[in-house]
Amino acid sequence: MSHPEEKLTELGLKLPDVAKPVAAYVPAVRTGNLVYTSGQLPLRDGTLIATGKVGGEVSAEVASDCAQQCALNALAAVKAQIGDLTNVARVVKVVAFIASTPDFTGQPQVANGASELIGQVFGEAGQHARSAVGVPVLPLDAPVEVELIVEVA
Repeated sequence: MSHPEEKLTELGLKLPDVAKPVAAYVPAVRTGNLVYTSGQLPLRDGTLIATGKVGGEVSAEVASDCAQQCALNALAAVKAQIGDLTNVARVVKVVAFIASTPDFTGQPQVANGASELIGQVFGEAGQHARSAVGVPVLPLDAPVEVELIVEVA
């Protein structure tokens, strides 16, 4: 497997700095061989890349891009815990929360923004279980929040 950060570069992406928490928590916690990230918002350079509800002010396409940014932020939090993403043995689970209008039912497609990135970066080790949950509102009026559970070698 090529280095995960090289895969990101090939995709035209790079790992950001770890996003600063917006409340009283830490970005990730390692226990044994698992790393749990806190919910990551679609922050880029400290600013939300979109706000509002999916199916309302935010299109599903923009929300999918937000999910990808959330996943990048989560991977940065994982790297801060383990030193190098080559130490990821498996991405176990992705949980995506999508703030959406009551009639929007495309949460799985929005969450694909995170899942597809994880798959591209980690290959078979990126095949994960997932939940894509519609919610009425998220912190800072973010349209998407993503958390990861990762197994470390």
